[in-house]
Amino acid sequence: MSDYQIETKCVQSGYRPGNGEPRQIPIYQSTTFKYDTSEDMGRLFDLEASGYFYSRLQNPTCDYVAAKIADMEGGTAAMLTSSGQAASFFSVFNICEAGGHIVSSSTIYGGTYNLFAVTMKKMGIDVTFVDPGCTEDELNAAFRDNTKAVFGETIANPALRVLDIEKFAKAAHAHGVPLIIDNTFPTPVNCRPIEWGADIVTHSTTKYMDGHGAAVGGVIVDSGKFDWLAHADKFPGLCTPDESYHGITYAKKFGREGAYIYKATAQLMRDLGCTPSPNSAFLLNLGLESLHVRMKRHCENALDVALYLAASDKIGWVNYAGLPTDPQYALAKKYMPNGTCGVVSFGVKGGRKAAETFMKRLKLIAIETHVADARSCCLHPANSTHRQMNEEELIAAGVPSDLVRLSCGLENSADLIADIDKALKAV
Repeated sequence: MSDYQIETKCVQSGYRPGNGEPRQIPIYQSTTFKYDTSEDMGRLFDLEASGYFYSRLQNPTCDYVAAKIADMEGGTAAMLTSSGQAASFFSVFNICEAGGHIVSSSTIYGGTYNLFAVTMKKMGIDVTFVDPGCTEDELNAAFRDNTKAVFGETIANPALRVLDIEKFAKAAHAHGVPLIIDNTFPTPVNCRPIEWGADIVTHSTTKYMDGHGAAVGGVIVDSGKFDWLAHADKFPGLCTPDESYHGITYAKKFGREGAYIYKATAQLMRDLGCTPSPNSAFLLNLGLESLHVRMKRHCENALDVALYLAASDKIGWVNYAGLPTDPQYALAKKYMPNGTCGVVSFGVKGGRKAAETFMKRLKLIAIETHVADARSCCLHPANSTHRQMNEEELIAAGVPSDLVRLSCGLENSADLIADIDKALKAV
C-alpha cells in the first residue's frame, strides 16, 4: 500500500483478507506448524521456501503487523521483537560483533545507553558517544576503521533532543556504515527517518504504537537501501557464507531489500529467541489502527502543557521542540512539520528535591516507568531509568537531576494543567 497516505496505512497495511477470510488479523496462537513431508520442512530450514515451522522465529500474526509497520516507515522488511530493548540490541548486533565499534548519540534512552556502554562492551563491542549537536568534524572524528553503525534517536528519551538525521546519515554513509534511528517518540505518523537518509529504524512499540499500556514489544525496519556488498569487508555476517545455514550468503541471496531482516530472523531470533507473542502483536495492531488520530491529540496536549510550564515562575526550564521559543524548533519543523510527540521535559526550581516533592503531589498524572500512553504519566529519570549514572554522566546524556519527564495522554489538557498547577504550589 505504498501509494496510500499514512492514515490509511495505519488502518489497512500489512494484512489483506481474501474472500471469506477474517476481516481482523487472526491470532495464530500456536508454537508450531504442521507439514506433510520432511522435505517440505527441510526447504524452510534451508531458507529455500517461505513459511512457518516454529513461532520462536516467525509467526503469521507477528509478520502481518511487522509488514504494516514496514509500510508505514517506507521500508522493505521488518521484524517484531519482544521489547524495544531487544530491537535496539538486535539492530546493532546483527551487523556488529566482538571487535566492532559503533558511534552513538549521547542523548538516548537510559536503558539503551547502559546496553551500549556496559553490556555490549562485555561482548567486545566498543561505543563512542557524541553530542547530537556536535559539528560535522567532531562527528567524523568519532569513527574508527572497525566502526559498523551509527545510532541515534529522532527525539531523545527523556532529554527530547532532536537529532539532525541528515547530518548523521551523511557521516555514516561517508564511512560506509548504516544509520540506525530509534523513531519511538514521533512514530512514522510524524517522522519517517528513511526519507531523510536513515537505513534501519527501530521502535519500542510498547509506547505510542501500542498506546494503551497493554503489551511490551519492539520492531526493526530495514529501508532496503544500504548496499551491504559494497562494504563487504565491514559486514562479513551478511556478505560471507553462514555455515549454520548451509553456506547461504544473505546479501547475495536476499539482496538489499531482505538480507538484513532475513539474517536477524534466521540467526539472531533463532539463537536468542526475543520473540513477541501473537496475542501481543494483535494488541499492537489495534493500537496502530488509531495511531494517526492519537498522535495529533498527544501533540496538542503537550503543547498546551509546555506553554503553561514556560510561563510558570516555579519552572526553571522547559524542553519541548514544538514550542516556538525552543532552540530546536526549526530542526523539529524540518523533520516533523506536523508535530513532534506528547512528551515534555522540564526542571522544577529547587533541583532534585523539588522535583521529587512536585511528583508526590500529582493526583491525576501517575508516576510510572512508562511513557507515551493514553493516560498521562511522569517520571524522574535520575531516580529511575538513569539511576545508574553519576551527575556528570547525567549531564552528558542531557538528563540533569532536576529533570521531570511528563508524558501527556489523551485527557483534556485543562485537567492536566490544573493537576500540575496544584502540585507546583506545594513546592
